[in-house]
Amino acid sequence: MKNSSFKLTSLNLNGIRSATSKGLETWLQQAAPDCICVQEVKAQASDVAGKFESLAGMKGYFHFAEKKGYSGVAAYTRLEPSDVVVGFDKGEFDQEGRYVELRFDTPLRKHSIISAYFPSGSSGEDRQQAKFRFLDAMYGHLQHLKSGRDFILCGDINIAHREADLKNWKSNQKNSGFTPPERAWMTQLTTQGGIVDVYRQVEPNATDTCYTWWSNRGQAYAKNVGWRLDYQLATQNLAQGARSVEIYKGEKFSDHAPLTIDYTW
Repeated sequence: MKNSSFKLTSLNLNGIRSATSKGLETWLQQAAPDCICVQEVKAQASDVAGKFESLAGMKGYFHFAEKKGYSGVAAYTRLEPSDVVVGFDKGEFDQEGRYVELRFDTPLRKHSIISAYFPSGSSGEDRQQAKFRFLDAMYGHLQHLKSGRDFILCGDINIAHREADLKNWKSNQKNSGFTPPERAWMTQLTTQGGIVDVYRQVEPNATDTCYTWWSNRGQAYAKNVGWRLDYQLATQNLAQGARSVEIYKGEKFSDHAPLTIDYTW
């Protein structure tokens, strides 16, 4: 796989049954990514069996939440991983089905693709505090992982990092997803933490074309009142291979749009 092309997509499905009923698999056949990382599967193993083990010729690997109809992530790939890691904290967040890592290792290099779903704190202070605990745990996990391998983390991060990453930034500074501590976490990750926000590396000045999520309220999608919540976060070795990015808005499979980045790795 050295110096090969790798097309990687990330998408919050808002339910795998809902997204596939809206034409997701047909689009995947046409777009032909090598891997798609999905979040908010909102299904259990019994719901996936015989229906969603594969999509558009890609085999899926899952981390289901214990709670039915909640959270859950998956990564579908055309390439056979050398190992699969499910979960990252062995605690409260693994119960919520938020992390699956595919490892593609050879004697010459160690690469991982991660699908992760960061908590939202918008439902109340308890969940906001859980989000902060998640961010602390994830930061340490990624730093440890980075010491031994290169990776790309795809996910709904539920944070808009910069003012350019959402339409109404002035009125959202006290709202979950754009609070100063969350934004500071992203700044630390992408500076001292040495992790690259790959979209911003390729499109440093994009504003209203960068959004990946729109509220279902008030014609937000029609008016493009959006947020950039979906990211591909990579170690520098893999980030430098990014060649192009696309946020697909031709069809609407979810309240999120697919983010696709082409790499050479």
